[in-house]
Amino acid sequence: MNFLAHLYLAGEDEALRLGALLGDFVRGRAGLAAYPQAVREGIRMHRHIDSVIDTLPAFAHLRAGFEPPFRRYAGIIIDLGLDHELARRWPEYSDRSLEDFDAGVRRMLARRADLVPDGLARFMRYADRRGLFAAYAGPDEIMHSLRGIGRRLSRPNPLHRVAEIWPDVQPRMAAAFDPLLRAVQSELAEWPKSRSTITGS
Repeated sequence: MNFLAHLYLAGEDEALRLGALLGDFVRGRAGLAAYPQAVREGIRMHRHIDSVIDTLPAFAHLRAGFEPPFRRYAGIIIDLGLDHELARRWPEYSDRSLEDFDAGVRRMLARRADLVPDGLARFMRYADRRGLFAAYAGPDEIMHSLRGIGRRLSRPNPLHRVAEIWPDVQPRMAAAFDPLLRAVQSELAEWPKSRSTITGS
């Protein structure tokens, strides 16, 4: 799952939301130690979600459906594909508009600017230019994001060609999305609740 799904799964807890975004930008125990306990919990939750989803049969089935040369990069494609499904079906999962949710994320980051590393700040500037996360509802934005990831990878890859297989893989990701989301939510129901919170909304 990518940024939007991690933010959604963090719920209304601002500390968890911040950690959900930081999860891809904080490395190791030393990096974790730089943040308040409540935010560390969100980073740990991000990592936990990533580890859990990799073990789910529905995720493994999706990965297995990719043919070479895309199979090696199936995890990346699925992560963004699941964000696409959440964005385009957002009203099924939230009473709050996706645009309002987006704006709330920006307000949260502005309040906690002292905890935002350069990497996340750069990504959010990119997100603002592209209209993310609401823009994930459009397949063209997913293709653009995948091309960008492909350019940053060190080895040649087919991520710039995902549009070729999108008509086949998107319906399969759409069918798998709700079961995957529910499975992760069920797992998170057991997540420790004993943490402090950052106040504000």
